[in-house]
Amino acid sequence: MPLKPFALVAPSTRGLSAALTRRLLAKSELPVYATYRQGHPERVKDELLRPLDGIDPSRLKLIHLDLEHEQSIRAAAEKLDETLPPDSYLHTGFFTGGVLVSPEKQPGDIDLATVRKTFNVNVFSHLLLMKHFARFLPSASMTSSLSDQPLAKWIHVTARVGSIGDNSKGGWYSYRASKAALNQAMHTFDLHLKQTKRPAMAVGIHPGTMKTELSRDFWKSTPKDLIREPEEAAEHVLGVVEELREDQRGKVWDWAGKRIVW
Repeated sequence: MPLKPFALVAPSTRGLSAALTRRLLAKSELPVYATYRQGHPERVKDELLRPLDGIDPSRLKLIHLDLEHEQSIRAAAEKLDETLPPDSYLHTGFFTGGVLVSPEKQPGDIDLATVRKTFNVNVFSHLLLMKHFARFLPSASMTSSLSDQPLAKWIHVTARVGSIGDNSKGGWYSYRASKAALNQAMHTFDLHLKQTKRPAMAVGIHPGTMKTELSRDFWKSTPKDLIREPEEAAEHVLGVVEELREDQRGKVWDWAGKRIVW
């Protein structure tokens, strides 16, 4: 029986994540499983499909998931397991959760509630997604069946400011720290995939500054040619992901395919 690849975007309903979901539907033939936190699933699905023409709506499957609660993440994984046809495997997974709350300019600005919120979404949710969704990546036993295929790809959307070596401006304590932690978690997960001989790789992707709610407060201070619409950013990100080779695994790349130093 042939193996059945699928794509996953978690979460999938805003900004870059919605753009990635639409682009996967438009530019591939993969069924796409997309998670949402609130709203009626049919309305969420209609919103995602509305800009697209000629897409079979049955290719898009919605699964409820709240990034800040492990029970919800576990339930979403169980729902996906129940929904997938036999011999399915995760071909491409985008894990896009991120939040930026009141970036600190100096140590005195650090607020514990803000730190907790930032790490809950930017780090802990990604760790829990690894815990509960890694089982959908192809197993070592599938290696021979996928020998003529590129490695499955597990992608965490991260940020350049998570780089320690590239930090020359300071500030943004909790956000920088959370993204640095996410990058380390991604790298460690990739080592696990390699050590267990699974035909899969993990990477981090920095999509650049986009016109989304997360970055709204910084549009005026960012050169216009460095701000992209989510749809353009998604196009660049998918282009980079599609071209990734095995020797590029476990690292962080930007939207132009350039490596971001640790």
